[in-house]
Amino acid sequence: MSIQFYNSLSHRVEELAPINPGKIGMYTCGPTVYNFAHIGNFRCYAFEDILKRTLMASGLKVRHVMNLTDVDDKTIRGSQAEKLPLQEFTRKYKDAFFADIKTLRMVPANVYPAATETIPEMIQLIQTLFDKGIAYQAEDKSVYFSIEKWPAYGQLVKIDRDAMRVGVRIKMDEYAKDAMADFALWKAWDEADGDVWWDSPWGKGRPGWHIECSAMSSKYLGKTFDLHCGGVDNMFPHHEDEIAQSEAANGCKFVNLWMHCAHLMVEGQKMSKSLGNFYTLKDILAKGYSGREIRYVLIGTYYRQSLNFSFQALDEARGNLQRLDAFTSRLADVAKNGASGAVTAEQQAAFDAARDAFLAALQNDLNVSAGLGVLFDFLRDCNRELDGGKFTAEAARAAQAVLAKMDEILAVLEPDPSELQIPAEVQALADERQAARAAKDWAKADAMRKALDELGWVVKDTPKGPQLLKK
Repeated sequence: MSIQFYNSLSHRVEELAPINPGKIGMYTCGPTVYNFAHIGNFRCYAFEDILKRTLMASGLKVRHVMNLTDVDDKTIRGSQAEKLPLQEFTRKYKDAFFADIKTLRMVPANVYPAATETIPEMIQLIQTLFDKGIAYQAEDKSVYFSIEKWPAYGQLVKIDRDAMRVGVRIKMDEYAKDAMADFALWKAWDEADGDVWWDSPWGKGRPGWHIECSAMSSKYLGKTFDLHCGGVDNMFPHHEDEIAQSEAANGCKFVNLWMHCAHLMVEGQKMSKSLGNFYTLKDILAKGYSGREIRYVLIGTYYRQSLNFSFQALDEARGNLQRLDAFTSRLADVAKNGASGAVTAEQQAAFDAARDAFLAALQNDLNVSAGLGVLFDFLRDCNRELDGGKFTAEAARAAQAVLAKMDEILAVLEPDPSELQIPAEVQALADERQAARAAKDWAKADAMRKALDELGWVVKDTPKGPQLLKK
């Protein structure tokens, strides 16, 4: 078994070599819980879910840690604007995040550490850097990481150290890409922080954003672990700073393999509230799309390519999923009612080849496009066999097993409950159309079909009766 991924640190595809055989330690940057997660966030989380599912389907045991950033500049500003205690303010966004990942069928992480629950570990890590002379307390009483004292800074984004502005300090959690400067590890309390502060050897204050992930990952995965993932927007400064402070403090390599997914665009444009194309998951569900349709779009593009999220793509996802639904339904019927008989050697070989080719595509740097190609080729070939009456009940069950293995990674074959619910008005029109057809009133039947079409439903006549599908 060979599993290969592109390593953002080395800029090449590398074979995954677990530190502990058969096990993977995986850390992913979770949400900053100051607002509801948007569809761009979920592109990243969906990529990480496909990655984890691929590892699990390959027989590896994955320990997945995803942090919850519940104290930083944004969460403090938000809680103060709403005049709520920090924990009360962030709780609703944490709850919404967990509901959203359930809707998108994501396998939960093993641990979701909150930053506010890991302050002692952060203070200890900063103290280690302080004792080594790599961190210092400035005149503003905040503690900073000295880039000048750590020559290895810039491994991930290949920074030109000669162009760095030595001596410049940045207290904000997030800053521009050209600001290669000392960054805050511990931010001294000021009036803007209100009642959000903790005691430390350097006075009361709070941690900087970057130190949070270093402390949480090492607490649950150790000082060196296998995989760290996130979006490309986190490479600098966040992940670069994580590497610097972790390796400077611990004296060993931080992460063996880094993986980053590209940006999500909406209708070909950068997502922005000012452009009116900023969507949360709730926004898209409210437009009548299901969680699995959204998931299908989010996972359908190679993770290192920009994903253009559009309503046309959602409509196309609906059509593809309906094809899969029709196929799974057909297999289920034959598995239950088909003639008995052994699976032929040729059929079994084809089933095994499809299953193996699908997994191999995902093990090749998560080539989900190739994997979906294998899936739909399998659907086409099986339908031909079904059309020719060549599938016994046993063959149908064997094909179902192949689909089940593919869906361990894709998680899109089972319809959402909302997709199975037909509004009463729609069902009444379908029944009226069926009655008109029985009476050979073709004009009325055609009018009912058009009425259904206007409501966003297609009626498909099958040997078992009419089937209603969302457009």
